[in-house]
Parts: sequence; C-alpha cells; structure tokens
Amino acid sequence: MGAAVTAVSSNGEYSFTKPNRESITLLAGLGVEGDAHAGVTVKHQVRVKQDPTQPNLRQVHLIHEELFEELAGAGFRVGPGELGENITTRGIDLHGLPTGARLRIGDEAVVEVTGRRNPCAQIDDFQQGLLKQVVGRAEDGQVTYKSGIMSVVLVGGVVRPGDAIQVELPEGPHRALERV
Repeated sequence: MGAAVTAVSSNGEYSFTKPNRESITLLAGLGVEGDAHAGVTVKHQVRVKQDPTQPNLRQVHLIHEELFEELAGAGFRVGPGELGENITTRGIDLHGLPTGARLRIGDEAVVEVTGRRNPCAQIDDFQQGLLKQVVGRAEDGQVTYKSGIMSVVLVGGVVRPGDAIQVELPEGPHRALERV
C-alpha cells in the first residue's frame, strides 16, 4: 500500500486538539475551510502577537500515524487530530521530505511543504511528558521534531480518509525542513 490519508480533522475554534471529520476542504492560498488556522496571514496566536502580517506558512498541518504507535510504546495514547493536525498520514516519511515538496492528495488537492512544526508546551498540557517524546536530538546534536510538518495549499479540493498521497520532489538540491 502506498502513502495515504488515514484521518482528517479541523476546528473552527482555537484548541489544541481538532475533531475528526468525514472530509475537509482545502482552499488554495488559505488552508482548511472553517479551520481557525486558515488564512493568508499567520493565525497561530503566538505568531499573530509577534507580527500579524507574516504570511501563513502553516495552513495545513500533517502528522504521520506511525508516530502514534511509537508514542504508545512509550506509554502515551494519542489518536488522529489530538496533536492539532489537519491530515493524518500513513506510509510516507513526512520528516524526510524537503522544503518545497508537493503532496497531491486525493483527486484534486495539492499542498506544498513549508517546514516542520515546532511543538510547544501545550503538548505537555495535553499529556504530561509528551513533549520529550516529540523533541529530541540527532547523533550530530541537531534538535529533531516528530510533531509533523506544515504546508500551504496550492490547489484546493476535498480530502478524505483513504485518499492516496503522491509526492513530487522539487528540482535542485534537497533543502532540509526548518521550523516554520
């Protein structure tokens, strides 16, 4: 089986978790229709306080479902949407993608990867000790994050669980994901 969507989630109100839906609609240049983080400019509350005119590079948040299995092995119970993601995936190394990779999701939607999500202390408010599980250090000392990636919507469309995901890599050298 190839890469696929396993769950979709959205919330019109700011909250850490997002309820699962039967489908979500991605809107080009905005994000998930009806989601609190949709918009041309940044919607993350901390970033809005810093500079509300910043472009919204965090329109759609994706997390790999395999993370939940890893967390279960460490004693945590986490399910789709509970870490605030819009799209939960399976069978794709999201953190191995370069900046600028495009993901074709389902029949129409296309998102472009902008960077990795930097987890915040709210993760420990959700489940104490979880932050340490999604933030670590690589052998070279670099900080690593496992809390998903962020993207912008290039082509809108409806996304449902079971939709296939196809990866299109950008031309040129691999540009590792940075925090956005």
